[in-house]
Amino acid sequence: MVVCRMTLMVCKTKTSKIEKKNKWWKLKKEECCEEFRQKLRQALGGQVVLPDDWETTAEVIRETGRKVLGVSSGRRKEDKETWWWNEEVQDSIQRKRLAKKKWDMDRTEENRQEYKELQHRVKREVSKAKQKAYEELYTRLDTREGEKDLYRLARQRDRDGKDVQQVRVIKDRDGRVLTSEESVQRRWKEYFEELMNEENEREKRVEGVNSVEQKVDKIRKDEVRKALKRMKSGKAVGPDDIPVEVWKCLGEAAVEFLSSLFNRVLESERMPEEWRRSVLVPIFKNKGDVQSCSNYRGIKLMSHTMKLWERVVEARLRKVVEICEQQYGFMPRKSTTDAIFALRVLMEKYRDGQRELHCVFVDLEKAYDRVPREELWYCMRKSGVAEKYVRVVQDMYERSRTVVRCAVGQTEEFKVEVGLHQGSALSPFLFAIVMDQLSEEVRQESPWTIMFADDIVICSESREQVEENLERWRFALERRGMKVSHSKTEYMCVNEREGSGTVRLQGEEVKKVQEYLGSTVQSNGECGKERQCH
Repeated sequence: MVVCRMTLMVCKTKTSKIEKKNKWWKLKKEECCEEFRQKLRQALGGQVVLPDDWETTAEVIRETGRKVLGVSSGRRKEDKETWWWNEEVQDSIQRKRLAKKKWDMDRTEENRQEYKELQHRVKREVSKAKQKAYEELYTRLDTREGEKDLYRLARQRDRDGKDVQQVRVIKDRDGRVLTSEESVQRRWKEYFEELMNEENEREKRVEGVNSVEQKVDKIRKDEVRKALKRMKSGKAVGPDDIPVEVWKCLGEAAVEFLSSLFNRVLESERMPEEWRRSVLVPIFKNKGDVQSCSNYRGIKLMSHTMKLWERVVEARLRKVVEICEQQYGFMPRKSTTDAIFALRVLMEKYRDGQRELHCVFVDLEKAYDRVPREELWYCMRKSGVAEKYVRVVQDMYERSRTVVRCAVGQTEEFKVEVGLHQGSALSPFLFAIVMDQLSEEVRQESPWTIMFADDIVICSESREQVEENLERWRFALERRGMKVSHSKTEYMCVNEREGSGTVRLQGEEVKKVQEYLGSTVQSNGECGKERQCH
């Protein structure tokens, strides 16, 4: 028998600290919005018009926001389950709080006893409320509504375990677990700095392209109004801490200021330096090792005012650039549903005719992060974009810098010199322009070629032909710096006969599948059951 004496030290869990921010969400209330407008007018010496320069206006807005709306505590709010609360519980808790204050002010035995009794009462009310709520949940489990509740709770628990704000340890490039805050921050910086500054191998272009030198119109107020209308409220702010809600609150005064600001940026081709900074938030892809950086997608939190500027530029580019009909991603009056419908119709046609249809689903590695910027400028010019807008977009990417925000704090700042901004309002259309130009010589008419942003579907009547088309696509994309993923590209044969064989990509066998998009598309040509969204 072994006897020992141990002293266990339980480490206190560190509370995640977040940067203090203005409580801009209060602008949803009209009274707060009106007070903000009045205080801002006072700060400007009674003027209604905002100052011309961005730096002065931004600082006055932030300072007024701090005074009128207040500042967050900088501590992360704990996630507590309160869905089972009822009026009795809330009433009991309120009574207990009042009794505690009463006892703190006058510590008599009578007040202490009252506080203790209310403590016990709260526990009883909470227990009863939980029991009743869970009984109702279990009763509803067999119904569709109950099933949705269950999935909601399960998803919340799953997110809490995989949320980057909860995952405090991460693995290095060799798979070793890092635990110290400094090493975790260094790893996040190392991963994203490498990802966003390394290009794939590509051929140097020898052919030139004529630039379109033409005068462009000034930014009109109605363009700014439309851009403001398209911006959603309640989104995370960038490093400048000025949300779109501020401009919506200020109304026509904001439209006047933004129109003037955007025209100065257009004329000078230089946007404010503050807009070049962003915060990168890693979002778990919901598959793979939660401690591996490669299983996270980086989303940039950028200046909302810069996003407004991007939307104004995007609206103008869409008027002059014609994207091919095969592209369904981020196109007006087109959606994934349309692309899937076109593919289903083709599949059903071949199934009814008892003929084989061969489809390859092409996946591009780190598509947005790997777009060479020289290719972007070339594709914009080839698409007929005026040189003025090319230089404006170049300015958006010049000297861009970011930091990674993770569970243990923010990393050091680093530059970003490759790829498109994830989370940008303009990036989806810029990517569509690049794909449109790079695929010009290899794509076939729809539905034999279908594109949804970086997802490509290639169809053919024979395995040999679809394999040949796949190689042509690979060559066309990879010679310009994009890369086809060998492991994620998939092949499907509809209405397959015996001995149809497989498709190969550079000597490697492409994974053969029976369904695509979660059984939305099946190899037997049937529609299949769509994935249910809870």
